[in-house]
Amino acid sequence: MTVYEELVARGLIAQVTDEEEIQELINNGKAVFYIGFDPTADSLHVGHFMALCLMKRLQMAGNRPIALIGGGTAMVGDPSGRTDMRQMLTPEAIAHNSACFQKQMSRFIDFSEGKALLVNNADWLMNLQYVELLREVGGCFSVNNMLRAECYKQRMEKGLSFLEFNYMIMQSYDFYALYQKYGCNMQFGGDDQWSNMLGGTELIRKKLGKDAYAMTITLLLNSEGKKMGKTQSGAVWLDAAKTSPYDFYQYWRNVDDADVIKCMKMLTFVPLEEITEMEKAQGSELNAVKARLARELTALVHGEEEAARAEAAAKALFGGGGDLTNVPTTTLAAEDFAEGSLSLLDLLVRCGLAASKGEARRLVQQGGVVFEEQKMTDPFAAFTPADFPAAGAMLRKGKKTYHKVLVS
Repeated sequence: MTVYEELVARGLIAQVTDEEEIQELINNGKAVFYIGFDPTADSLHVGHFMALCLMKRLQMAGNRPIALIGGGTAMVGDPSGRTDMRQMLTPEAIAHNSACFQKQMSRFIDFSEGKALLVNNADWLMNLQYVELLREVGGCFSVNNMLRAECYKQRMEKGLSFLEFNYMIMQSYDFYALYQKYGCNMQFGGDDQWSNMLGGTELIRKKLGKDAYAMTITLLLNSEGKKMGKTQSGAVWLDAAKTSPYDFYQYWRNVDDADVIKCMKMLTFVPLEEITEMEKAQGSELNAVKARLARELTALVHGEEEAARAEAAAKALFGGGGDLTNVPTTTLAAEDFAEGSLSLLDLLVRCGLAASKGEARRLVQQGGVVFEEQKMTDPFAAFTPADFPAAGAMLRKGKKTYHKVLVS
């Protein structure tokens, strides 16, 4: 099976501009390709995960990836799939987020000499002069075609700002610049980026008379057609400080039965032959496949040691008994009991089980909080240090989110 055939078999490819040429490049290690990541937060999330795995997969086959951090495009904001305008970020926030991205990407991509490149489009976009840019590339874009683009559709319903309208031109310019600087001949991205990517191939053809190619990656959707990587408390992040390795493990351990094989194919490096055997699994065997999925993905993001700890914690909690040292833990100090006690709502926020006291109150009122096997029904409940055993108290949100609380 060729590299391209495996991508197809894993369900990763959505659209391509020229399948024959793309196969030739990828299968023979001749692709110099880029994927862009706008630093709109201080961590990558599950939405970026598949793109990073694809970059790793193709690099292993001898192709050269370029990870592009959108320090320039983040100044505008991608309107794709949005019904409202993105929050404007300060240059300082963009620079901080970019640095966070670089650190996380190194877990997936080998950036050693000649293997891959890490670039920031602020290096060329921020130096462009408006009138010069209009004269250089403005004539290469049809406004009629741009208005029909899928990436603008949702924003058109509520009003597309001129700021956002320029995003396609900026992303297209990235491809144009990378082609000239590094010989980048392919761009990969999410399926919602198709129009922007075609803009880049057209700009290269019209300005340079050269061919470049685009391929979109299938969006990671669950069986209900919703994007995966979202929870009630927000995104599933790749930064351990924002989503702990245990919580990351549990997210994948609890995917729906209908989604587990798809996730195995699209996100892991488990051989397809093994996954084909897994498709026959039912009942307890399917649970074992889910555990394998969670272990594989947690190891990819956080390393084997953290994956083993998360797995051990899950087995201890849900298998009964066992070592609970790896369960997510918060240690309370004297200042947490400054007034002699700590409210249940403050405890939930302190442990990261609720984003605010308002959210914590709703959890309690809905019967979703258990402290030491006792369902908490009083939002005004409070605890003193004496309420916490020396080995720690177990706090649970819903059926599957556990947290240990210690008092120092």
